[in-house]
Amino acid sequence: MTENPELKKFGEQVRRLRILRDFSQEKLAERAGLHRNYIGGIERGERNIALLNILRLAKALGVSPSELLKEIE
Repeated sequence: MTENPELKKFGEQVRRLRILRDFSQEKLAERAGLHRNYIGGIERGERNIALLNILRLAKALGVSPSELLKEIE
């Protein structure tokens, strides 16, 4: 898969917010209703995440969806 800079930035933002909240990938995955491996793929910029999963992640992290997309804008 070709590396996509936008996916990489999104993943870095998810990781940054997760670490700020002292969540493991497992804890974030559980709170968002997603699989831990999926969270890892997002953070590495390997996943082109769907809108509903962005909303789930935002809710689990206690931020707005726009906060997750902030570094991409």
